[in-house]
This record gives sequence, C-alpha cells and structure tokens, in this order.
Amino acid sequence: MAATEVTPLFSTTHPFHPPPSTTDPRLPLFHFLEGRSPLGLRYERFTIALIFLSVSTFIASSLFLPYNSDWKHHDSCGRTCDAIWFGNYENALSVLGLGNTSLVELLCVGVFTVDYAARFYTADLIHPKYGGCGGRLRFVVSFFSLVDLASTVPFYVDAFVFRETDWMASNFVRMFRLLRMMKVEGRYDLALGMVDDVVYGQRGIIAVALFVGVTVWGVMSSFFYLAERLNPSMIYCGAAPAYCLENQTSIDTSLCEIDSWGVVDCTAAGCPPTSDYHEPCWNVYRSIVSSSFWTLMELFGEFPLVSQHSVGGQLLGTITAVFACAVFALPAGIFGSGFESEIAKRRQDKSCIMEGSESSGFVEVQSIHHDVVGDPSTLRGSLYNFLHLQTTTLSTLFEIFMNGFIVGTTVVFMMSTVTSSNALARLHGSFRLFQLIAVMLFSLEYILLMYSATENPKCRGRGGMVAYAQDFFRTVDLLSILPYWIMVILSPILPNKHIALLNFAEFCLILRLFRFEKYSQAFRTFDDVIRDNLDVLTVTGFSAVLLWILFSSILYLTERNNPDEEMANHYKTVPNAMWITLLNLSGECPLAYYSSVGKIIVGIIGLFATAIFGVPIGVLGAGFEEIVTSQNEDAPDGEAGVDSSSFESPSANSFQVACYEFVNGMGSKSAYYFEVSIYVLIGATVTIGVIQTIDGYGDAFSPVELIAVIVFTVEYVMRFVGVGADPEFANESHGILKRLKFVISFYSVVDLMAIVPYYVAAAMPGSWVDQHDEYFRMLRLLRLLKLDKYVPSITLIDDVIRLKRRVLVVSCFAAATLWILFAGLMYLAEHQDHSMGIDNLPLYGCYENCSMSVRYENMFTSIPLTGIHLTGDFPMIEYDGFGRIILFFVVIAAVGVVAIPSGVIASGFSEIVNSKHRSTDNNQGNNAGDDWFDIKYRQLEGCPAPHSAFGFTVDSWQYSVKAYLDGKVDEGTGKHYRTPFSKVGRAFFFVLIVTNVLAIILESVPEIDRSVGNEKGNFFDVFEAWSVFFFTIDYILRLFSARKSREALYSPWVYATTFFGIVDLLTVAPWYIQMLLSSMGRMNGDEAKVFRIFRIFRVLQLEDFLVAFSKLDNVYRASKDVLKATGLMAIIIWVGSSALFFLFEQNNPNFRECDDSVPVVGTEMHPGCYDFESTMECNEFYPGMCSQSAFINMPNAMFYVAVFLGGEWGVVDFTWQGKLVCMFLCIAGIALYSIPVGTLFDSFGAVVGLSEEEEDEETEK
Repeated sequence: MAATEVTPLFSTTHPFHPPPSTTDPRLPLFHFLEGRSPLGLRYERFTIALIFLSVSTFIASSLFLPYNSDWKHHDSCGRTCDAIWFGNYENALSVLGLGNTSLVELLCVGVFTVDYAARFYTADLIHPKYGGCGGRLRFVVSFFSLVDLASTVPFYVDAFVFRETDWMASNFVRMFRLLRMMKVEGRYDLALGMVDDVVYGQRGIIAVALFVGVTVWGVMSSFFYLAERLNPSMIYCGAAPAYCLENQTSIDTSLCEIDSWGVVDCTAAGCPPTSDYHEPCWNVYRSIVSSSFWTLMELFGEFPLVSQHSVGGQLLGTITAVFACAVFALPAGIFGSGFESEIAKRRQDKSCIMEGSESSGFVEVQSIHHDVVGDPSTLRGSLYNFLHLQTTTLSTLFEIFMNGFIVGTTVVFMMSTVTSSNALARLHGSFRLFQLIAVMLFSLEYILLMYSATENPKCRGRGGMVAYAQDFFRTVDLLSILPYWIMVILSPILPNKHIALLNFAEFCLILRLFRFEKYSQAFRTFDDVIRDNLDVLTVTGFSAVLLWILFSSILYLTERNNPDEEMANHYKTVPNAMWITLLNLSGECPLAYYSSVGKIIVGIIGLFATAIFGVPIGVLGAGFEEIVTSQNEDAPDGEAGVDSSSFESPSANSFQVACYEFVNGMGSKSAYYFEVSIYVLIGATVTIGVIQTIDGYGDAFSPVELIAVIVFTVEYVMRFVGVGADPEFANESHGILKRLKFVISFYSVVDLMAIVPYYVAAAMPGSWVDQHDEYFRMLRLLRLLKLDKYVPSITLIDDVIRLKRRVLVVSCFAAATLWILFAGLMYLAEHQDHSMGIDNLPLYGCYENCSMSVRYENMFTSIPLTGIHLTGDFPMIEYDGFGRIILFFVVIAAVGVVAIPSGVIASGFSEIVNSKHRSTDNNQGNNAGDDWFDIKYRQLEGCPAPHSAFGFTVDSWQYSVKAYLDGKVDEGTGKHYRTPFSKVGRAFFFVLIVTNVLAIILESVPEIDRSVGNEKGNFFDVFEAWSVFFFTIDYILRLFSARKSREALYSPWVYATTFFGIVDLLTVAPWYIQMLLSSMGRMNGDEAKVFRIFRIFRVLQLEDFLVAFSKLDNVYRASKDVLKATGLMAIIIWVGSSALFFLFEQNNPNFRECDDSVPVVGTEMHPGCYDFESTMECNEFYPGMCSQSAFINMPNAMFYVAVFLGGEWGVVDFTWQGKLVCMFLCIAGIALYSIPVGTLFDSFGAVVGLSEEEEDEETEK
C-alpha cells in the first residue's frame, strides 16, 4: 500500500526532535527560526514579505532594461530608483565594487545569509541525523539548504569571484527564493508531496503508459520526418543572419532547394550558406531529432504548423489528432486521475477528522428571510411583500417584467457594439434611451428593495442594513447601476474618456444576468467549493504559482535573445514571458521556434508541469460540478419503447414482414449479407464524397455512386413496404398513416436527402440542383446517419438530455453567463487595441496593419473567439495587458466551469450506453477485454505441450530453445527464472533493439548521414545487415519453439499472427523487401529511406520486456460497446463539421494567398486578390497565382476539424456561418467527440491493472 502523507494542511505543530538537553542554549534561536515564538512568528512574516519583494523586483526589473524601449515607461526608473529596487545598471551602489546590485538585493542576501548560518548552526535540532561534521554535510545537501544556497551563493560568486561578468545573480536567483515559502509550514508543499504518492500508487500503469507514449512519440516522429523532410513549406528562416535580409524584407522559401541529404540551400532566395552559417535556413523536420519536438507538440494536441503540412503530413496529423493523441495522453490522464484520487482521499480523511466538531468556522449569512410577512397597512410593509415575498400575481408579473429588461439590456448592449451596420447605427440613439430607462428602473428597484428590507427585524439598524447590502443579489444590483451614474458624473470632467466610460457602464448592466441565479443557484456554490477545498486550493495554488514564475524566469533567460525576432519579443520581459508560460502551463503552445534549451523546457512543461499546474483548476471545476450535480439529482425517465423482438403486427401480411426482416438483417443469411452490404456502401459512398471534393476527382467512382443510389433506393422502397411490420409505427392502425409517419420520420428524411438530389440532377441537367451540385453532394455524407439505426448514437442525445436535464440547466446557465460576461470584457479590452499586428483579414475589411481590434469589432465577433478560449485553447496571443488579465481568469476559473455542461453530456452518454449494454454482457467470469486468446490461454493452464511429430530429439530442442527465449519454471517452487545463457541473450537483444533505434535516429541527421555516405558497405548498412541476421534467427527460433509455448497456444501459426509475431516479422521483412527491390533496380534513394524508417518498429520488440501494446486490443474489447456508439457519433461530428467548414470556408478570403504580382485590392478592370468571390474565379483571372491555405477540399477540412476537435484551433477567422459551426464545437462537439478517449482511459487502467494483479499473484505463488 502506498505511503500517504498525513501532515495536516495547516498544522501549527512542526516535526521536532528534541535535543539531548532541554537546556541547550541554541533552543531559543531554533524556536525563533522555526516561528515558534512571538518574535519568531514576526520574523517568519518578515521573511515571507522579503521573498515576495525580492521576486517582485526581479519580475519588474525586466521592464526597465534598455532593450525594452517600446514600453513607454522603460526609462522612468533613474539611477536612484535602480539602486533601491533593481540593480540593472551602474548606480550609486557601484562604489561598493559588487557589480550591478540594489538595496533590496543587499537586504535579502544579508538576511538570508545570516538565516542560513543560524540554521546551519542549529541543524542537529531539526533532526539528530544532522549532528556532527558528517551530519552537517547531509544538511548542506538537503532540499531547503540547497534552495537557500542557490538563492545567495551566486551573488557572492558574481560579486567577489567573477567581477567582470554578470551571472544574473542579482536578478534571476531571486526567483529561487519562492521555494523557501515551502519551509513556512515546515514540510514539503502538498501538491509536490503528493507526486510520490501518485507515482507509487499508479507505478505499474504509469510505467506501461509511459512506454506506450514514448513509443508512439518515436514512431510518429519518424513518420513525420519522412513526410515533411522535403516539404519546402517547412523551411524556416526566422533566425537567418542579417546578410540574408540586406536586399529584401523576407526570404522566399519557395526558391530554396533541399538536397538528398535533407540540407536546405537558399542561394536562389538570396540567403546562401557561408563558412560561418552552413545552413542559414533549414527544414524543421530535417531529422528525427528535430521532428521529435514538433511531433511532441502535436501529441500534446498543439499544431503550431497546421497550415504548412504537406498532404502526407496532413494525413499523419489527422491520425495523430484522432488516435495518437489519445494513446500519448494515457500517462498524463492516468497521472491526473491519480491526483484526483489522492485529493479525494485527503478530503475524505479531512471530513472524518472534522466529524463531531460543532462548527467548521464558517457561517453562511443570509440577510433576508422570507418567514417574515410585512405589515400591509404601511408602505414599507406593502413594498416588502411585493418585492421580497412576491405573494401576488402582480408581483410575479413585475418580476417577469424586470427579467425582460435584464435580457433586453444584454441584447441591446450586444447590438450597440455593432458599428459596421448602417441599420443598427441608426438605432444607437434608441439603444441609449432603452439603457437609460433600464438604469432608472433598476435604480428605483434597488432603492425600494433597500428601503423595504428594514421591515424584516434582521435588517434593521446599521449592521442589518450593511449585511443586507452585502447580499449576493443586492451586490449585483449595485454593481450593475453604479458605474452608469459614475459615468454620468465624470463624463463632463473627462470628455476624452466619455466613450470608454459609457461602454463600461453599459457592459455593467449585463451583470444583472446574475439575478437569474435565484432560479439556478449556480454561482453561489462557488463559495462552497472554495470553502470545502480551501486547504487543497491554497497549497496546490501556491505550487502552480511557483511553477509559473519558475518556468517564466527560465524561458525569459533562454528566449529573450532568441534570433527569431518574434520569439524574442514575446520573452523580452518577465511579465511577457509569464503570459506565454501561463498558456504553456494550461496545456497550450502558441509559439514554437524555441532555442534548443527552450524546447527542452517546453517539453518538460508539457509532460509534467501541466499536471501539477492543473490541479487547482481541476479542483475548482470538479468541486463546482460535484456540488451542482449533488444539488440537482435527476431521476432517469422510464424508457418508453416497444420490444421489437416480441412485437407482431396484426395488420402486416407476410410480404411486409419479409421486407421488414430482410432490410433489418433478420431471418436469413441473405438478409444478414444485405445489411452488411449497406454498411460497406455507406462507408464507400462517404469516402467517395470526400474524394470527389479534390480537384480532378469530381467524377471519380461515379459508377459506384450509381450502384449505391440504386441499392439505397431499393432499401428505401423495401422499408416503405415493410412499415406495417415495423414496431416503431405500431401505434398507427391505418396503413396510410403508418407510411405517412414513416416518410416524415428521421431516418426516412435522411434516406431521401441522400438519394433524391441524384435523381433530380440526372433528370434535369442544368437545373438549380445541378448548378449547386457541390452542396448536394455533401448531402451524401448524411448516409452516415443511417448507421445510427444499427448502432444508436445521435438518437441517444435526447435520452442524455432527459437524464441530466436539471444539472444541464444549472451548469448551462453558469457557462452561458460566464461566456457572455467574458465576451463582453474581451470586447471592452480589445476593440480599441492596436498595440500588436496580426495577419490581414480581408473578410473583415482589413487589408493591412490589422490588429486585434478587427477581430473584436463587436460582441458578436467576440463571442466565438471567447468561446474558443473557454475551451482552453489560445491560438491568438496578441493581447494587451487588460486582455491578458481577463484571460488569466479565463484560464484559472472559467475554463473548468464552462466545460461542466460538456462533461455532464459526456458522462450521461456513457451511462446510457453502458446501461443499454449491461444486460447483454455475457462475458461473466472473464476479465475486462478478454477475447478468445485470453480464454484459451487460461484453459491451457496445466496442460502439457504437444509432442513433436519428428520425435523426442526435436521435442528436447524445442524445450531448450523455449528455455533460452523465455526462461524456465522451477517445478518445486513454481517460480520463473532464467539461465545465465538466457539472461545474456535477453540483455543482448535489449541492447540490439535500443542501438537499432539510435541508429535510425542518427542516420536521419543530415550531417551524420552525409559523413557516413551511401556507398555499399557503409557503417549503417553493415550494422543493419547484422541486426537483421540476429532478428531473423530470433524469429525462426520463436517459430520453432512455439509448439512448446503456452503464450503461443502451442501453435506456430498463432504466434505468427499475434502481436509479438507480427512485430518480430516487421523487424526483418522490410529489409528483405528492400534488398529484393534493389537487386531488381526498382529502388531509389527516397524509397529506400521509407524502408529504413520502418525499422523504427523494432522499438515494439521492447514489448517483450514490458507488456503494453499487446493489451490494446483488450482495451478496445473492454469498452467496445461504448466505443461503437460514441465512436460513430464522433465520426458523424467529425465528418459533418468538416463538410460544413468546407462549404462555408473554401472561399474565405482570410485563407486566400496570391502571388506578389497580384494586387491585394484592385479596380473593376483589374481586380485584386480579395475582390473575387471564390479562389477559382481568382485563378481564372490570374492563372495559377491564387491559392487557398485551408479547407480547400474535404480531406483538408477533415484534417483541420480533427485538430479542432482535439481542442486546438489552428485558424479562427471564419465566416459567420463558420463561426456558428465553431460555436457548436465549443459548446458540445468537442466534448461528445472526446467521449471515446475517456472510455479508453478507463479501460486501459482496468485491463493493465488486472494484468498487474495477475502477475503479482503469480509472483507470490
């Protein structure tokens, strides 16, 4: 059992080992240092303040450096200011000969030096093991001692040893002093301390998941390298030397060439290599090593180069987004669930400790109670009854009237932000009048509520009125109207700020949306969440802040001098670095061209730090969901349905029954095969519909489409005829009514929309239907919905909504309110933000010098962009300070809350699918995911291996080979062991596998590959030949000994067709195929590289040392019922959204690119790039000079949408129709699409966990 930390979260009793003598004169000093005396407590608070002062001055110091000249206040801190706070330059303290320093730094170093000396002096009082000289050495290398030394020693080294250098000792090391905060409680911080508990408790599963993740990373990196190594769009010149830009503003990478080794030559683009710069521009996928960073980003769900991938890269990107990301996320998912379990365990322990206590120390104050009735004979009493108790119909109508005004002010504010519409512009005066009336009404209501509240005795007197004024609703009322009246007062005084003040005042009016809280009670649960999780939030929040500042500081140092100007600008100050690092820690990576050290740091952040940083965010979201769910339990509706298996229609004749059974695969093998053919045709026609959107393939596979239409027509007719036997329409007694109901049913409409346009276009060529053929072709994709008949998925959504309706109402109100409020705040922050440039947005009327103000032009454009951020993605980072502050709160709190409705839908879907399949589960007595192999394997337990047909000698050889390959079992103890020869062989193949993987990686590096050469007999070829020889021998031996291997079910064929046999074959077969094709002269260099890259699959042979991938099929089977339904739904959402994005965005000028010779905007005679309605029209006028970068066809759209559904929005500047699709994906699509991934997480843990238990049991035996 894992050891669990049981130290109370805010313990005032510190671990203390008393010294041998209680009269030790050092004891008062020790108590002072540990904060156990009144003076010590003051010193503790002083050190905390000093730490924060030191770190704050480090963060602020970067704002006043000379290269930060674009900040208008960069020179506002003179020599005296610098001497006091920062120490950036030579100042008055330079006379001390200590280099650039400050009074703050001298104070901190002095205090912490004395503190360390005192702690060193009393170290044996902390623990007896620190006694004596040896003990003091152990103390020096302890964690907190190293923290103290790291935060002070560099100052002395910089000041007295390396006087002429600047080690940043007076700045950067200040950041380490935050770690001293962990000493305040006398123990490690909870979040960091829980890591060992989580790792230990999940050690087996994490090890397996890590092996799976690393293997997927290596394999995908190799294939991305293969696909993109010659892609000119992946050539990077952002860090090119100055001579490349002497005669041009940018380098045209399309003119660059990539040789057979993968080296880029941009001489034709004006950037030739020199002796100092051998490759000034390079392909970011030039080797597997460089490819691994970009692949890692994509496995995190980030696609920073989404628009630059080749067709092969897009295919791999789609596979990554759909499958590989889910597999790679297993370690993080398991680690995260381990953290949640630990937090839940600690919360349960805490609740057990607090049981029996009279009070938790928190009192829920409610300022008004409805158990008091006002005196109707007085004005105050009547108002109290009318406004507070709402006992009459008139008061209810007044409440509805005021709620209408709340909704009205929200709508009016949104419409008033639209300035591009002339019709709405003429109504702005009416909008202002409506808002004025609303403010007056709201103000009058607030005054009357405050006045009448004193009718209640609890609200009388100053204390009672103050308590009532602090009520949630009264606070909302005041905050919604007070800014408006302040604006009225200040506008004459500050005429230049009138518009800004008016916009803010109008925005505050929509705060009254919180008044609807009385119907949902969603937001008032926040204080419950914070109160219940205050301890966890405090310490994990501190860990998150510590990680944030730590990684921000490191990346500031590594990237502020990045040769890429854009990267350097984002890290030129610590506050700037903190903005980007905040996004990194939330799981985002909006920038990518890091230095080598920066790439390592970002990789560490993505692999480890995000899990810890996300704990407090997850606690907030999970706590909110838990309380909302517990307070709004839903009772599932009774299932109303007809049991089709027992239904017999009295009016159906035998022909109708035969038709019904045939199309539903019942009654005969021919019916079964017909149903299967429908599955195949649906898949084929959907694939054809996708392919036909590619230029040049518009009429491809037309005969197959014709056959499919005929078959679907026959199927529809048979369903129409067999309606009488269909239990779904059993309630209708008349045959005509049954058929009419069938025709307007969901599946019938889907069938008709998929086949009727084909006949109309064929019957009336040139008609409106034929002219809009591309739109009607997309209707063929609706055939995917036909599969819902066989695997219910989309039709279960209404069941989910009924099951979770109460929780959905509450959580959707919270999510929608936060969405609108943050959209409004982002509009206020960014609609006048011209600080940073972005790409041109011609669709929005901006052709040059565009900024975020174009994207946030009004509330309607702000809503979808804010929705993207609320899904946790930040594709846009060009925000000013106010916008960054708002998005900080989006990251910390809003993302978790807004995601709750999606999570509720996902959990409800899983519940319903599982409940529908639980009764049909016949896998009793077996483990999760068992198949025929696992069942047969257990049946063979204790059964002897069959004898060889070639006699006893061959038997003995097979047993010997089996013992060499897999070891022996001691007949006496039953324990598994290996002979020395077997151990040597196992170690040899382990080394051989690892060195083969390293050889593949090294061979991909152009410099190494070129130095080795391609001549026959080179090192890599010889090493490969010998490797194949040994792997072939191993494969033959395993086939030979399979008759004695229970793992192969005593069958060579079973071994050859299992995971291990296929992997063993893959390790050698490509080499033999390559040799055969080379001998026939049918192999060029690139084709040979493809076969060499396939050697990366040898890493899968490590499965022999750690079982992982061979269990993935069990994982699938353990969750196949949910995966079938949710997988179909995910495919429908993916393909359907792709089709909509393709239709709406294929001619979006925001994604259009033209040759430099084509004007951006032209005249009527010579139109420009963005003057054409479509890219095709542009190419007709300027042949071959116009192109679309995104959504050019369905495969391309499916790649982008796969990325979107993974939570990464590679592009965001859509048309208004595309924004509606975007909002759908933000609200529900991403959550529904991710259900299969969550199911895989659960099943992986179950299957691997059972495997570990079985191994442990075998070990114990």
